[in-house]
Amino acid sequence: MSFSSMMNDQLFLRKQNGETVEGIKAAVTPNVIVTERYDVQIESGDLLVRKLPSGLEETFKIIDPGFYQGISGISSGYKISYKKLGIPEAESEVKNITYNFHGDNARVNNDSIDNSTNVVNSGSEISEHIELLRSEVNRLIQDANEKSDALDVVDAIEGQLTSEKPSRVVIKTLISALPHAGSIASVGSFLLAAIAG
Repeated sequence: MSFSSMMNDQLFLRKQNGETVEGIKAAVTPNVIVTERYDVQIESGDLLVRKLPSGLEETFKIIDPGFYQGISGISSGYKISYKKLGIPEAESEVKNITYNFHGDNARVNNDSIDNSTNVVNSGSEISEHIELLRSEVNRLIQDANEKSDALDVVDAIEGQLTSEKPSRVVIKTLISALPHAGSIASVGSFLLAAIAG
């Protein structure tokens, strides 16, 4: 009987950084968990979870991953020392996992419903609207002095929007200093909404 044929348990790994790896074939014994999955980095403090036919889960906290290098017909893998966790301990361990998310609208909901509304305004969207505001000023204002003054206001708005802490009051005041043409007002409204927080 080969060693691989004794691996009848399907586990999934829950890393401390929140990453999960499913489909880990292993043999769970009272003292160790043995797996030939050497392509997955298993570390002390990670959790291995086995789903039982009843729908419950058994959670094992890894004490020592015990990596071994394969030799003559035996594949590389792990001989893992573990502590079996009860339900309260397992829930506590899962709550202590750190999840790192990046990007627009990144979030996680654990046992909750998300009723929030997100508005994402990327820097390129704001830049596009600043350029649109400039082109509308150039298109709508005929007087050279008035056009120059309005373009200075647009530059000031851009300076505020690209600053580390843009001031909504200053931007609102600057937008109100622009001519009250419909297209200029609607672009100004977008830019004002872009910093609404």
